[in-house]
Amino acid sequence: MKTSNNKILIVDDDQDLSMVLCDMLTSYGFQVTAAHSGEEAVDLLSGNTYHVILLDINLPDTNGFELCRQLREYSTVPVIFASARKSEIDRIKGYDIGGDDYLSKPYSMKELLAHINALLRRTYGFTSSEKIVRFGSITVNISARSVRKDEIIVPLSLREFDLLAYLCEHPNTAISKSTLLSAVWGAFSTVEPATLAVHIRWLREKLESDPASPRYIKTVYRVGYLLEVPDET
Repeated sequence: MKTSNNKILIVDDDQDLSMVLCDMLTSYGFQVTAAHSGEEAVDLLSGNTYHVILLDINLPDTNGFELCRQLREYSTVPVIFASARKSEIDRIKGYDIGGDDYLSKPYSMKELLAHINALLRRTYGFTSSEKIVRFGSITVNISARSVRKDEIIVPLSLREFDLLAYLCEHPNTAISKSTLLSAVWGAFSTVEPATLAVHIRWLREKLESDPASPRYIKTVYRVGYLLEVPDET
């Protein structure tokens, strides 16, 4: 099946189960990574972005509740708790701590897939069709991870594209620097705001006719940045 841009992080100390889940979700087109401890999950989240996290509660070095609590200080990435703990207290705590869904083990693969797809639709509005954003002479195909200006392909680095894609998914909306850093560089990233500013400058140099006076990628004073997409486009 064709690979999508939807990235899933599985955090579970059961390596056999993680392997099965990775194989199954990969077969449905997702890009899947597994972590088997809280420390490993934090390392992955520091340098990568994910669309959904499937999080077990019982981990060898921490618990899923604590990891989710830390995550919510930096990121709004959707979290599905998946645990053998079935009590109402645990379910309520999972939601209160910042979880978006709760699955009790054992669950069927079809049930898991249904929960993931429903969460993706609610959070991102993802569909099976291509997601394309156009402004001026620029066309951004988020699904294909390609950018064209005047019908000529514009080469972007991985971070440049991820940053542009996030702005495209939230057009005409002022987005804080901290939100952009979390979304593009990872929830626990220690990247400085200056790095974000440099990537914004690079995007302007590649896409704007006058980078010093940008028409589309605007700075919002004391907030962050905004992609201005004219109504007529």
